[in-house]
Amino acid sequence: MKKPFGAVIHVGLTLKTVDIQYIDEDDIRNWLFGRAINVALLYQHLHGRTDPLSPENPLIFSAGLLVGSSAPSSSRLHINAVSPLTNQLGSSNIGGHFAARLKSCGYDGVIVTGCAKDPVYIEIDEKGVTIKDAAPLWGLNTHATHRHLCEMARSDQIESLTIGPAGENLTRYASIVTDQDHAAGRTGLGAVMGSKRLKALVVKKPLRKQPSHFQKTGNKAAKTYFQQILKSPDFEIYSKLGGAGYVQWASDKGLLSTRNYQDTRFEGSGALDGRQLNTAFSGSRGCTNCPIKCKAVLKFAEGRLKNSKTYRPEFEPMLNLGPKCGLDDAQAVVYLDNLCTSLGLDSTSASTGIAFVMDLFERNLLPEPWAKGLDLTWGNSETMETLILQMAKMEGLGGLLAMGVRHAAETFGEKTIPFAAHVKGLELTAYHPAALLGSALGYAVSSRGGDYNNVYASLEHRWTPAKAKTELGTEKALDPTSYEGKGRLVHRAVLVNIIIDSLGICKVPALSMIGTFDLVPEALLTSALTGWELSAKDLLNIGKRVAHLERMININQGMKPEDDNLPEMFFGSGKHHLDRKKFQGMVHEFYKAMGWDETGLPAAAQMQDATALLPAQQ
Repeated sequence: MKKPFGAVIHVGLTLKTVDIQYIDEDDIRNWLFGRAINVALLYQHLHGRTDPLSPENPLIFSAGLLVGSSAPSSSRLHINAVSPLTNQLGSSNIGGHFAARLKSCGYDGVIVTGCAKDPVYIEIDEKGVTIKDAAPLWGLNTHATHRHLCEMARSDQIESLTIGPAGENLTRYASIVTDQDHAAGRTGLGAVMGSKRLKALVVKKPLRKQPSHFQKTGNKAAKTYFQQILKSPDFEIYSKLGGAGYVQWASDKGLLSTRNYQDTRFEGSGALDGRQLNTAFSGSRGCTNCPIKCKAVLKFAEGRLKNSKTYRPEFEPMLNLGPKCGLDDAQAVVYLDNLCTSLGLDSTSASTGIAFVMDLFERNLLPEPWAKGLDLTWGNSETMETLILQMAKMEGLGGLLAMGVRHAAETFGEKTIPFAAHVKGLELTAYHPAALLGSALGYAVSSRGGDYNNVYASLEHRWTPAKAKTELGTEKALDPTSYEGKGRLVHRAVLVNIIIDSLGICKVPALSMIGTFDLVPEALLTSALTGWELSAKDLLNIGKRVAHLERMININQGMKPEDDNLPEMFFGSGKHHLDRKKFQGMVHEFYKAMGWDETGLPAAAQMQDATALLPAQQ
């Protein structure tokens, strides 16, 4: 029997209840799926300030609207809750095959509430949902967990979302892993799973795939979108080298976060570039329906990883575990990235914490008792490994860093706070703020904290001056070192990113390859596949509603206007520093573009519009 469009599984772990509810088609047109519907549902579920590790914190998973269609690169699953790292909006996105498998069983999303008495996992197939005992899995890393789940299902035809020891031990930036090397890393939603004693979600391959809700006539639009990806000048690099192929480019451009953002170039970048990993290349991997296949299996002929099956790191882990920590050994970076994934640990937050204490050690600011004999000189991969293992166990110096760099700096003392690279408690990603002012502003105002991928303002170096003049009012918005027009540029990037996350399309093809940032290709694709008439303006309006709700979730969780800022180390008159007054001008220009007041508060009319269209409560 065909399940209605918009089927969401509600799992109550406290009483082990399962209920299937359906979202009305009109509500789906207003909120799509993925990030947008998640935020709408999260806003409805939260009542007052919520403890992220409490049973009351809802954990929401949903496939993007176009997942399961012929749309290229439509594989993404979005996950939301209150973050245990930031205590504000938790938001993360993951590829692989889980979302498509969920759709093939006739479901669009899962909402998990409550807390199980003992470890459990959730098993889903086309027949229904079962809560099962996960006691034998507790303590296993993410890879071993998946293998055991296959054995328990007596099939390797399953897709899983798993946590490792980091999630079980409530490391505040624990990740959720699928398909061996795909991670929903940011904001610590793996710790939310751990707090609920939820080890995994499993979707079995259906005996009979559920009928598609998508229009077959939309396949022509899908082919057009596919061709736009193939024609991108970046297609060859991404398909052969993945994001790791841009390490040297980022150093040449002076964009790096070298040694905890002390510099923007790295002398060892050539040794880390993806081209150096070609000799270990063993095969390509990719997400559902993606022509790029940017993932790769590696097998080294020598060294520590000799004959071991490992996975090629992407752009962020290469730069964060490499230059940010002063490490120029490519095999060591591969090992540490794979270790983070197996432990269920966000490599960005982990590496930023390591870079922070290495920086403090160099400045003689790290309190002696915390070092405990560790060699914290730049690039020491053995110490990095020790700290990563400690993070997952919540022990020693790594255990303190596992609470986040904001908490660690507050523990170390006031003199260390300026060097803790975070915004709203979320550790910064790989780009140096002073090198790309659009990214700097994106870090400051991102709804999930200091993160590039949540805003992904690549239009800063993709748009033509003529388009910037028309859309943003000034060509200078494209100058990476100019403050002018950046508020309007980031406003556009925020809205577009929300929609891409809601459609379930990967940002690499959508924003790094096609990169129109006007949503015209995506509107044509969505309209053709759904049969709805949705314009780019309609999609942007949905993005605005989501942005207002995300902002109010954060405000309700205690966010203040001064939190839209960067750490002190990025301001001043020296090299690689920002002008504080001009930076604040960018923030207020962003507020104005969003229609918010001078404190970043959405207008009453904006909230009334957003809340009036919230999905009907089932």
